[in-house]
Amino acid sequence: MKVLFTFLFFSFSVLTFAQEASLTGKVVDAVNNEPLPFVNVVVSGTSIGTTTDLDGNFLLNGLQPGFVRIEASFVGYKKAISSEIEVSVANTNFIEIQLEQQKEQIDEVTVTASPFRKTQESPVSLRSIGIGEIEKSPGANRDISKVIQSFAGVQSTPAFRNDIIIRGGGPSESRFYLDGVEVPFINHFATQGASGGPVGIINADFLREVNYYSGAFPANRGNALSGVLEFFQVDGNNDKLKFQGTLGASEVAATLDGPVGEKTTFVLSARRSYLQFLFSVLELPFLPNFTDTQFKIRTRFDKKNELTVIGLGAFDVFDLNLDIEDPDEQQKYILSQIPVNEQWSYTLGAVYKHFRENSYQTLVVSRSHLNNGAYKYFDNDDSSEENKILDYSSEEIENKIRFENTLRLNTFKLNFGANFDFVTYKNTTQQRRFYGDEILNVNYDAKLDLVKYGLFTQVSKNVLNERLALSLGIRADANNYAESMNNPLEQFSPRFSASYSLTDKWSLNFNTGKYYQLPSYTTLGFEENNVFVNRENKLKYITVDHLIAGLEFRPRTTVQFSLEGFWKGYANYPFSVKDQISLANKGADYGVVGDEEVISSSEGRAYGAEFQARVNSTKGFNFNLSYTLVRSEFQDAAGEYIPSSWDSKHLLNVTTTKDLKKNWRIGARWRFVGGLPYTPYDMEKSSLVEAWNLKGSPHLDYSKLNSERFSAFHQLDLRVDKSFYLNKITAKFYLDIQNLYNHQAEQQDIVIRAEDANGSFVLTDNGSRYKLETYKNTSGTVLPTIGIIIEF
Repeated sequence: MKVLFTFLFFSFSVLTFAQEASLTGKVVDAVNNEPLPFVNVVVSGTSIGTTTDLDGNFLLNGLQPGFVRIEASFVGYKKAISSEIEVSVANTNFIEIQLEQQKEQIDEVTVTASPFRKTQESPVSLRSIGIGEIEKSPGANRDISKVIQSFAGVQSTPAFRNDIIIRGGGPSESRFYLDGVEVPFINHFATQGASGGPVGIINADFLREVNYYSGAFPANRGNALSGVLEFFQVDGNNDKLKFQGTLGASEVAATLDGPVGEKTTFVLSARRSYLQFLFSVLELPFLPNFTDTQFKIRTRFDKKNELTVIGLGAFDVFDLNLDIEDPDEQQKYILSQIPVNEQWSYTLGAVYKHFRENSYQTLVVSRSHLNNGAYKYFDNDDSSEENKILDYSSEEIENKIRFENTLRLNTFKLNFGANFDFVTYKNTTQQRRFYGDEILNVNYDAKLDLVKYGLFTQVSKNVLNERLALSLGIRADANNYAESMNNPLEQFSPRFSASYSLTDKWSLNFNTGKYYQLPSYTTLGFEENNVFVNRENKLKYITVDHLIAGLEFRPRTTVQFSLEGFWKGYANYPFSVKDQISLANKGADYGVVGDEEVISSSEGRAYGAEFQARVNSTKGFNFNLSYTLVRSEFQDAAGEYIPSSWDSKHLLNVTTTKDLKKNWRIGARWRFVGGLPYTPYDMEKSSLVEAWNLKGSPHLDYSKLNSERFSAFHQLDLRVDKSFYLNKITAKFYLDIQNLYNHQAEQQDIVIRAEDANGSFVLTDNGSRYKLETYKNTSGTVLPTIGIIIEF
């Protein structure tokens, strides 16, 4: 790899390459999609500009290759700034800009366009992330789930996972949308019932912009407690066929995009990892491998009708490396507990939009399917089925329909609609679990058919010469699972936002709301004696109340400072009957979460404050500093509030990148996460032969839930990029080094069974107990990555 990188680098260095790029685009009305002529269009931070023609089209020449934003202004409309787009010499890129009408003339306060988004519905807790930040983020390896961890309120972990943990909430509390289509699974090797996994599925080549909400969710985004992420994808090239190939540390990828006739464009990609080969050479105890594919097809039938079809799919295999000779303690520990896993998932969706004079209608139809299977043999001995301690197979199938109507009524903005979900959940489980001092057989073959629906509306308006923006949203959800969930008035979800512009630079922002989320399908579909036991327990929707207030300062359009205080109050969280803990503490581990008996009794709270400073300069300098002070607490079995598993207290991230001459770029990220609580092992229980043999690892002592705390975690990541913009090809190279100073993060101790000189396990108490050995455990290594991206 090093030789290849050096050869390609010097080969491109001696080539002569052009310096100017071009960009075409179109400016339209945001509501009726009518093209706007004579709009002033300028490349942000430069004097390069033009005006649109009678059809709203424009062409910009003489651009420096790289990432740019476009500003558009027109009489009677609010000034707008586009999402980031990369321009190159090899291709002429295309961008569409939507302008919103301005019904009132603003005299006292001048609102300028900014790359930092703020909407009437969500004036607080909304962050927009451009493609430049995604591409250049140090330590993220072009994985959007890792990029998000640099933003206020988002917790990162030293376990190399992509769990989305926001403001002290659990990893199952967020929802994800891809061009308006809900996508339940965005990570490979996903934890069923939660959000995490080690590698993201979404290909960064597709992304145009990401909206990240840590609160103030619009009414059309339901079933979320802590976060909503909206991913917006690029359109295919409408000029000619284009190819991009990427070679990274763990995978190889290819992306193809271009026109299909005059009205349709497409983007298609496929990725394949080679982790199994690398991990086998390094003698790691597990061998993961993944494949994914993604596509987008957009057809503009005419200026009033368009259709977008998207797809996202993944196939994951997780094997054990049983060929390691003389494994060490950590290898033994991992091999003894991790099952063999095979998982695949996909989402297919279609978004149809119809534009009218003062409104547009959106119809979204989609299907998502997860198939998750795992098995485990005691001591990995598959010579007999009697040794099998886990045999798990599950499917989640969702068919969704959502209709929205968005319209402008004079100075009012109104959005209303409904969604209907038809769900099938299947689970076949054969497992024995050790609770208390006895073995529980968990054997069931369940099928659950579920119908969910939701109704929503939101109205927004600017008053006081547009200095005060107000928005009121209402949502109600229900389903046919149980009587405790079938009345939508029991899940009545109001939300209210306000933003007041003190000056053209200072604003006060506020939001409050009540939000509901359905417990995971693994919980809804859990059976005992052919009965959905959680239905009998009258399971309810989880609810959380949000209260958020903030102050924002924008001294320039490219600089933003924000300070927000937040409070969240949880109720009806599922509480484990057997473990006597809230499920809010579970989810950041591989496997399955929620497949057990629960009751809707747990309460919790998360509160704190966030500060964020962002600079998105047109001169190639980006800076992002975020600090979050957060406390997260849930009730224990006695009803006392104790720290949850996400009570990190302090989250600090500093990320900066700088463009240098001749298309060089450098960047660094330093992050600090306060020590997380953890639950110690129950060594007395774990040493029992029958308890150990059912799990292959030690059992936690839930009577001491989160009574211990790890040391703080911190890490420095560094990245160097070099781009070559040639006449017919664009070539990019990067070196990304994670954990530059090799910080060793504290982890829970390794516990294994002691062996005698002959390799036999040592038994005590007349053969009823194993003798256990404990070893200190840390995680962390310097991880360099070389990436190559070729586009033509």
